[in-house]
Amino acid sequence: MRLNRRSFMIGSAGVAAGLAFGASASRSAFAAEAQLRAMWWGSNDRNKRTVEVIKLFHEKNPDVAVVGETISGDGYWTKLATQMGSRDISDVFQLEPSTISDYSKRGACLQLDQFVPATLKVDAFGKDMLKLTSVGDKLWGVGLGLNSFALFVDTVAFEKAGIPVPGPDTTWKEYGDIAVEMTKAAGKRSYWGGPYGARYNYVFDAWLRQRGKSLYGAEGGLGFGVDDAKEWFSYWEDLRQRGGTVAADVQTLDQNTIESNCLALGKSAMGMAYSNQLVGYQLVVKDKLNITMLPRAEKGGPSGHYYRPALIWSIGATTEHGEDAAKFIDFFVNDVDAGKILGVERGVPMSPKVREAILPQLNPTEKQTVEYINLLKDQVGVYPSPAPVGSTEFDQKILRPTADELAFGRTTVDQAAQKLVERGKSIVKMN
Repeated sequence: MRLNRRSFMIGSAGVAAGLAFGASASRSAFAAEAQLRAMWWGSNDRNKRTVEVIKLFHEKNPDVAVVGETISGDGYWTKLATQMGSRDISDVFQLEPSTISDYSKRGACLQLDQFVPATLKVDAFGKDMLKLTSVGDKLWGVGLGLNSFALFVDTVAFEKAGIPVPGPDTTWKEYGDIAVEMTKAAGKRSYWGGPYGARYNYVFDAWLRQRGKSLYGAEGGLGFGVDDAKEWFSYWEDLRQRGGTVAADVQTLDQNTIESNCLALGKSAMGMAYSNQLVGYQLVVKDKLNITMLPRAEKGGPSGHYYRPALIWSIGATTEHGEDAAKFIDFFVNDVDAGKILGVERGVPMSPKVREAILPQLNPTEKQTVEYINLLKDQVGVYPSPAPVGSTEFDQKILRPTADELAFGRTTVDQAAQKLVERGKSIVKMN
C-alpha cells in the first residue's frame, strides 16, 4: 500500500520514527519539551535522510522534540493552505524558489533576519546566496542547497539505440529530432523519447530566458505574451505528433514527484527535472543516468539557466518556537554530520565548510550533481526577481491543465495560448 502522507515522531522518549496519518495525534507525546512540527515533500530517499538528521538534531538538542510530516504531490500545498486558514502553520516547512515570494507575501512565513547571525549562522553562504531566499530585502527562508534545471538521460537506452546523448550545446530543434529518433529506435510499446514538457513551468522559464523574456516580469505579472505561448505550445504539440513525447495519459500522471515522472516510470528515455533530483531518480531507474543542460534556442546562445536554491526551509508565521525552529534550520545547513547524511539530495550545500566535508564521501551519482553545478558556472544568468503572488496557482491550475487539454486534443494551440495568458493575467499579480 502506498502512503502519500507520513509522520515521523522524534523525541526523548526514545527516538521513534513511527508511521502515522497526521501530526496532531502525537502533539502530547512530548509535552514536557519544546516541540516543533516540520513539514516537507519528497522521495523516500529524502524522507530517510531527513528523519536521520532530525534524530541527530534531537540527540544534540534533547530539549527539543520534532514531529516531521511528509506529504507528496499537490497535497502538500493543500495542507499548507489549510494550516494558513486555521493559523496553525508548521513551525518549519519546505518551500521552493517559485513559491517563497508568494507564501511570504501571504503571511505564511516568519521573517528570519531577527535570528541572523546569532542563531542562523548563514554569513558564510555569501550575500548573493541569501538574496535567493529574500523578498523585499527581508530574509524569509534558508536555502538548503544549490541546483538548476536539468535534462536526465538514460544512457543505456541511448547506447542500445546507437544514438549520441544530448549535450550542453544541443538545440531545441536537435533535441526534438533526437527524441523522435529515440522513440523509433527503442521500438517498445508505450515508450517514447522524452516528456511532454509543455506543462513544466521551469522549462518554459528557461525557454523564455533564452529569448530575452521570462516567465514573470521584474515587477510581477507575466513576462510573456500570447505569441510566446503559441511558440511554446506549438513546439511540444509538433513533437508529440511526431512521436517524440510520451502520450498525454502518461504525462498527466506527473505530479512533480520523482516517482510519477515519465522517466522514473520507465516510459521515456529522457526526463526534465532539477539537478539535485538526480540522486532520487537514480535510485528508482536501474539504468545509468546522465545529466546535462536543457536544450537551448541556438548554438552558443543563452542557456536560460540560473542557480537557484534547490529547496528552502521557512519558519511558520504562527510558531511559538521561533528560536528553536531557527536552531533546527541552522543545524540542517551547518552541521557537518547532518551534511554527511543529507549529501546533495537537496542540492549542493550552501555552506563551504559542509560542502568541503562531504565531497570525499559522495558516490558517483552525487558527484555528477556537483560537477553539473560547476559546469553551469559560466552558463548561468542573473537570478530572476521573486515569483509574484499567484505564481503557484498559475503553475498548478493554469499552465499544467492547459497543457494537458492541448495534449489530449481538447483545445488548439491558439486557444491554449490565449487561455494561458488571459487566465494568467487574472491571477499573477504585479508587485
